[in-house]
Amino acid sequence: MQFYSTNNASHKSDLKSAVINGMAPDKGLYMPEEISVLPESFWQELPDMDLGEIGYHVLKPYFCPTIPEEEFKKLTKDAFNFPIPLEKVSENISTLELFHGPTLAFKDIGARFLARVMAQFTHDLDQNINVLVATSGDTGSAVANGFLGVEGVDVYVLYPKGLVSDVQEKQFTTLGQNVTAIEIDGTFDDCQRLVKSAFMDDELQKKLVLTSANSINLARFLPQMVYYFYAYAQAIKQGKTDIVVSVPSGNFGNLTAGLIAYRMGLPVKHFIAATNINDIVPKYLDSGIYSPAKSISTPANAMDVGDPSNFVRVQELFNKSWDGIKKTITGFVCKNEEIFEMIDKVFKEEGYILDPHGAIGYKSLNELLKDDEFGIFLATAHPAKFPETVEEIIKQKVEQPDRLKAFLAGTKNVEELSEEFEAFKKYLLKTCK
Repeated sequence: MQFYSTNNASHKSDLKSAVINGMAPDKGLYMPEEISVLPESFWQELPDMDLGEIGYHVLKPYFCPTIPEEEFKKLTKDAFNFPIPLEKVSENISTLELFHGPTLAFKDIGARFLARVMAQFTHDLDQNINVLVATSGDTGSAVANGFLGVEGVDVYVLYPKGLVSDVQEKQFTTLGQNVTAIEIDGTFDDCQRLVKSAFMDDELQKKLVLTSANSINLARFLPQMVYYFYAYAQAIKQGKTDIVVSVPSGNFGNLTAGLIAYRMGLPVKHFIAATNINDIVPKYLDSGIYSPAKSISTPANAMDVGDPSNFVRVQELFNKSWDGIKKTITGFVCKNEEIFEMIDKVFKEEGYILDPHGAIGYKSLNELLKDDEFGIFLATAHPAKFPETVEEIIKQKVEQPDRLKAFLAGTKNVEELSEEFEAFKKYLLKTCK
């Protein structure tokens, strides 16, 4: 399988180069040149497959034979080794709980997979791979923990000062070893700009091996397809059809993965791109005009993105057809006060505790779902990661999983930088191996 750049389809790369480099030389994002339609035998066996088996079959067309099939089967079994249950919340609406991994967030899926793929490719390099990742919340912790202790890989997590929750911050600033946390005096968009600028800098490219663990890296977003198939498998076991999936969306890697799953044959009726007030994509779906804006801070901070990198991949999947995108995706925008109202309403009426991101997903289905449809929203993070917001609304403590308590007991250790690229570049040249 070859992978092409979204900036120039004639520029193609093999898997190893695409994963290690993260972005194409022309600064485009990599996409698979073919999207495989899964055979009928897969659908017949799907209800009885575990998560690792689904991962093996779904991802094999893109990662094998570069990674031998037997090794890849072990890799997916190891990466996808925690439960992802489909839980009923209300009549005709269930949630796919993606927060049972090591850092209690959906990004554990992609980060654990990417770390294991990257480890396959580091053995013959004569210098370390430096992973740069910008985070508005959960990406940093998932990537940092996924790569913790991986030989030949150093991780640099950039995050906006004061704009991630205390719990999220503890999960990547207390690790040490091969993980460095960098607090940027700016927004998430500034962090993402610094990472992108580093990839475009000739001097850095010549002197260092840089790659990304954000969803711009194809080995980070492609594995997220796996849980869409797993959700479908659980839904059909429950006798559900006419499935609509709501995806709380920030940088749009998650929805892109769902759309590729759809192209591979996943029988989802429709997708909802549910955003907070950073509503660039819903506005595009209404007008056909894509107009990036400065990100705005909200209680659903992992979705505070004003220029989602992966939306170019969504456009690519539909040959940049606005009409085609609109037929498959509906936009939905949730205001800050509506997030609070939904957490309160669902807890009082259903006894289910939503985190701020899940609240947006649930609200979109509550308003847009038709009577004959079954809705699934992705619960992307455990509510215990947002105690300041959730506990104040539901008026009780959210039980903390033991692994979260362990993070909170750690000591924060960070580097502090401005949002200026030259300062970041100078730091990398001085620090990276």
